Amino acid sequence: MSTGLIGCMTTPAQGSRIPDGTLYACDNGKFGKGWPGAAWFKWLERTVNRYGADRCLWAVAPDKPFDASGTLEESLPWLARIRELAVPAAFAAQDGCDLLGLPWEEFDVLFLGGSTEWKIGPVAARLSEEALARGKTVHMGRVNSLRRLRIAEDFGCETVDGTCLAFGPDKNLARLRGWLDEIDSRPTLFGGTS
Repeated sequence: MSTGLIGCMTTPAQGSRIPDGTLYACDNGKFGKGWPGAAWFKWLERTVNRYGADRCLWAVAPDKPFDASGTLEESLPWLARIRELAVPAAFAAQDGCDLLGLPWEEFDVLFLGGSTEWKIGPVAARLSEEALARGKTVHMGRVNSLRRLRIAEDFGCETVDGTCLAFGPDKNLARLRGWLDEIDSRPTLFGGTS
């Protein structure tokens, strides 16, 4: 992180310090353990005030993992409040959200959540394409392999997150660096590398 190779994903339960100068993103802790309930927004405000809105890539609004309808209900009240902190608001897309419609004007970053099959499938690819056409950034969660990193790149994701560094960081940092080097040296149809 201190070299700028990777950023920092932070959550309410994490409690870690973001290294000086490191770009960061704020997850809400809804997937897994760590959702603090109503205290979430206070945590987000403290984090942005401490580390700066200019270094924050985005903050994802509260969602209901794997539940498109529940995510719309949870997220809509928070997206504008996130933007009021001068931080891009991320919406966590879930399986079936394409059938309900996405609140495109309310968010800045499309966060591909949902089940693994959905987020690496054709609907998520189409939504990513639409997000990019609308000038939005795309992020994919739970990227813990070179294969998934390639898919995220193919979808046009600017950022990804995963837990591989949390489990065996000494071994997995070298692995992650290798993945990033491989992605960076991949040829494109337009000449040069990606």
